[in-house]
Amino acid sequence: MVETAKQGIQMLADRVLVQIPRAEGERKSRAGILIPATAQVARRLTWAEVVAVGPHVRAVKPGDQVLFNPEDRFEVEVQGEDYLILRERDIHAVASERVADGTGLYL
Repeated sequence: MVETAKQGIQMLADRVLVQIPRAEGERKSRAGILIPATAQVARRLTWAEVVAVGPHVRAVKPGDQVLFNPEDRFEVEVQGEDYLILRERDIHAVASERVADGTGLYL
């Protein structure tokens, strides 16, 4: 039996590796109505946490929360965990403690 060593992942070019929180499946409306994961809302943007970035990514760092269109992604499984690969240009917004000036909205 051959054991394989775990390998690190380095993103290339302008690619960003993100992970959507597991609690994203079900959500509640402002009125408290539970919306199941199977109810898809067309053209709804999604938040995810950045895990790794390529060398040409300038505005995003690991640990940031990013807003993106779920249709502009590639899915990948690494060691049993599900991740998404995005291009930096497909990210619409970044939420992080290091972003000083913004819209005045906070997560």
